[in-house]
Amino acid sequence: MNPSILIIIGSLLLAACAQTPKHAGPESESALDPHAEAELVLPNVELSDELLYKFLLSEIASQRGHKALAVEGSMDIAKKTRDPRMARRAAHLAFESGDMEKSIEAFRQWQEIEPASPLAARMLASILLRGGRLDEAQIELAKLLEAEKANPAAGFMQVFQLVSSCPDKRDALRLMRNLAQPYAQIAEAHWSVAQLARQVGDNQLALSEVRQARSLLPAWDMAASLEAQLLQKNAPQQALDVLREHLSDYPDAREIRLQYARVLLEQKQYRSARAEFQRLAKDNPENPEMAFAIALISLQMNELRDAETQLQQALEKSQKNRDTVQYYLGQLNEAKENEEGAIAHYREVKDGEYQFAARLRVAYLLNKRGKLDEAVEYLRQAQAVDNQQRAQQTMIEAQLLYEAKRLDEAYQVLQQGLAKLPNHPDLLYETAMLADKAGKLDVFEQLMRKLIQIKPDHAHAYNALGYRLLELEERIPEAVELVEKALQLAPDDAAILDSVGWGYYRSGKLDESVKLLRRAYAGNPDPEVAAHLGEALWLHGDREEARKTWQDSLKANPGNALLQAVIKKFIP
Repeated sequence: MNPSILIIIGSLLLAACAQTPKHAGPESESALDPHAEAELVLPNVELSDELLYKFLLSEIASQRGHKALAVEGSMDIAKKTRDPRMARRAAHLAFESGDMEKSIEAFRQWQEIEPASPLAARMLASILLRGGRLDEAQIELAKLLEAEKANPAAGFMQVFQLVSSCPDKRDALRLMRNLAQPYAQIAEAHWSVAQLARQVGDNQLALSEVRQARSLLPAWDMAASLEAQLLQKNAPQQALDVLREHLSDYPDAREIRLQYARVLLEQKQYRSARAEFQRLAKDNPENPEMAFAIALISLQMNELRDAETQLQQALEKSQKNRDTVQYYLGQLNEAKENEEGAIAHYREVKDGEYQFAARLRVAYLLNKRGKLDEAVEYLRQAQAVDNQQRAQQTMIEAQLLYEAKRLDEAYQVLQQGLAKLPNHPDLLYETAMLADKAGKLDVFEQLMRKLIQIKPDHAHAYNALGYRLLELEERIPEAVELVEKALQLAPDDAAILDSVGWGYYRSGKLDESVKLLRRAYAGNPDPEVAAHLGEALWLHGDREEARKTWQDSLKANPGNALLQAVIKKFIP
C-alpha cells in the first residue's frame, strides 16, 4: 500500500490511539493557580510592617532575577504566617528557580501548612520522580491514592500520568507495580502497569496486566485498545479478534471501530476496512475525513468511480485538507488517463505537504504532452522547502532535458545545481553519471571519488566507478576492489553482483565469475547481465547453458543490440 495513504488515514485515529486522559502537566505553571482548588482556610495573622516589607522584598527579588533570595523570603513568610497562599507562592518560586532541593523543601512546607491539598502532593511527587528519589515519591503517590479511595480509578489515572514522566522507565514500572499491588481489583491499576510494561518492552507482562484490567472492566475501550496494540505486531489476527469481539459487545465504541478499521487497513484487508469506515461515516455524515479515508481506500483498490465520489464529497464538506484532496484527485485522474483533469487538480494544490509533489506532477504531465519548455518553466517555479527538494527539482529538470536529447543543457542544469549544493550525494551521483554519458570521463571519476569521500557507504558510487573502469578495461585490480567494496555494502544487489562477476571475468577467475553472474541473473534477468553470464559460461566451457541464456534473454528482449553483438561474437 502507498505509505502516504496509510499515514493520512492513520491521522484520523489519533484520538483512538491516545491511551491517557489529557490533563495539564503537573509541572505546568497553571497547575499552581491559587484558584485551582477549594477555598482556603486562612490564618488570622495581622499584616505587620515587617511582613509587608519581607513580602515586597521577595517579590522585587523575583522580578529582578534574584531567585534564591525570593525563595528564601517567601518560605520564611509562609513559615511565620502559616498562610497557604504564601506556601503556594514559595513553592511556585522554588520550582521556577530550578533548585530541586529547595523545591522539595518548599513543597513539603506547603504540604505541612495545607495537608488537604492534592496539588501540593502531586507536585511534590512529580519533583521527587524527576530527581530519581523514587522511594520518597512512592510514599507521596500512595498518599494520593489513599486520598482518592472513593474514586480509585481517577486516582490511578493521575498517578500513572505522574509516574510515566519518570526518566527511567524500568524504575517507573517497578514503582507502579508497588503502588498497584494493594489495588488488585482496580482495572486502572492493571492498565497502568500494562502501559509501563509496554514502554520497557515487556509485552508478556503488559498483556497479562491488560487482560486482568479487561476482566475487571469489560466495557472499558482503552483496555481493549491497548491489548490490540500489544498484539498487533506479532499476532495481527489476534489483535483483530480482540477488537472485533469488543465491537460485538459494544457496537457504539467509536474509537475502537476506528482502530479496527486501521488494523484491517494495515493487514491489506481493504474491503473490510472500507466497510468499517463507511459505517463510521454513516454515523458521522458531516465528517469529511471519513469520506476522505473511504476515498483513499477505494483508490488503493483501483475502484476509481467510488474514490472520485468520496473525494468530491470531502471537497464539498470542508475547507480542511483541500490541498490534499486536490492532490489525490489529480492522482485519480492520472489513473483514469485524464491528463488534463489531473493537471487541473494538481494546479489547485496551493499549500501543504503535497504542494511540491503536485508541481512535479504537472511538469511531468506537461512534458508528456510535448510541452517541454512549459514543463521546465513550471518546474523552476516550484517552491522547494529544503535541500533534498532543491536537488530533486534540479535532477528532474535535467532528466526531462536528457530525455529530449538536450544533453548539454541537462548537464549544465546539474552543474548549476551542484554549484549551489556541492556536497549533495544525489546531485553528485547524477552529475557524474551524465558526465560519463557526455564522454567527460575525468569529471565522472572526480565526482564519484568526491561522493565516496563524502558518503563512504554509497555502494552505487563504488559500483559505478569500478564498473566503468572494467568497461574501459583499465586498472582492472582497482576496478575489482571498488566493486567488491560495493558488494560488501550491498551484498544482495543484483547490479553489483553483476559488476563483481564481470570483474572476476576480466581477472580470469571464471569459477567465481560464473557463480556471481548466475546470482545476479536470478535476481535481475537484465539483457546486459545475460550477455555477461553467457560470455563467462562460454569461456568456462558451459556453451549450451550460454546459448540458452542468450536465447531466452533475446526472446524476452527482441532486438537488444548488446545481446546480438555478444552472440555474433561467439556464434558468427
